[in-house]
Amino acid sequence: MGETKGFIPVSNIRPAVFQTTLGDSISCTGVGLHSGSEVSMTLCPAPANTGIQFRRTDVDVDDIVSARFDSVVDTQLGTTVANEAGVRVLTIEHLMAAFAGCGIDNAIVELNAEEVPIMDGSAAPFVFLIECAGSRELGTPRRVLRIKRPVRVGDTNRYATLTPADEFHVDLVIDFPSAVIGRQHHEVRLVNGAFKSELARARTFGFLKDVETLQAMGLARGGSLDNSIVVDGDMVLNDDGLRCDDEFVRHKLLDVVGDLATAGWFIEGHFEGALTGHALNNELLQAVFSDPDNYEITEARLPEAGFKAAASAAQ
Repeated sequence: MGETKGFIPVSNIRPAVFQTTLGDSISCTGVGLHSGSEVSMTLCPAPANTGIQFRRTDVDVDDIVSARFDSVVDTQLGTTVANEAGVRVLTIEHLMAAFAGCGIDNAIVELNAEEVPIMDGSAAPFVFLIECAGSRELGTPRRVLRIKRPVRVGDTNRYATLTPADEFHVDLVIDFPSAVIGRQHHEVRLVNGAFKSELARARTFGFLKDVETLQAMGLARGGSLDNSIVVDGDMVLNDDGLRCDDEFVRHKLLDVVGDLATAGWFIEGHFEGALTGHALNNELLQAVFSDPDNYEITEARLPEAGFKAAASAAQ
């Protein structure tokens, strides 16, 4: 019998990846970085195709706020989302990064205040909560945002791009006029637990000279050495120092992962940026979705390497 052109044996078709949610609900308390107020938060399982949604338990009506790029209303020192009634949730990026890094598609986040707790300033406490709750596979295939052609925003110095790739790969340069930070570069392929090992523990940071100004603006009222790296000139004021020499750029990459998670789907693409922030990260997503030729929403499949390994083990 001759070979049939175009025929793909069933055994060679990579299986779909299914959506996930949390295995159980889990709660914590903390303070809001900007409000300084105590907040209680519960991460709850959710059905397939829910995405990540916030529910303000202190609001009687219109209490659901979607964690979507088109719900972002403020990017000053954090990412804030709001619904059409004006109900807001502040500083979502670290939690969003943890969901993305842990492979969680669907969850309801209950809050009794308008800000996600800052915890220790990194995503590690959220990763811990998610791991304690566990994950559960749902019976619906995961869909991903596949970048089809390069998209770029910014200028020659500050820019953010997404280009086609078979996996989510992030690459960032930062440059600050402080000897303790300076110019730093880091990149990571976000596969096989790389988010937890390379980015999750990197903490947010700020400069002592800016604290009074920010607090006068009603910001950073909950900031402290317990939840932020504080830089004074060329010195780190935290007694325990840095968790790694390039913690600053790793945290900025953590922010990128969290901000891009507001796309609503896991991303297959290569992010490359320089001197980015929450505003530019959101602008990049706006640019991607502004033209349907930039992307496609498609069913996620087991990576080629994983498929081959699974097929070999089954033989």
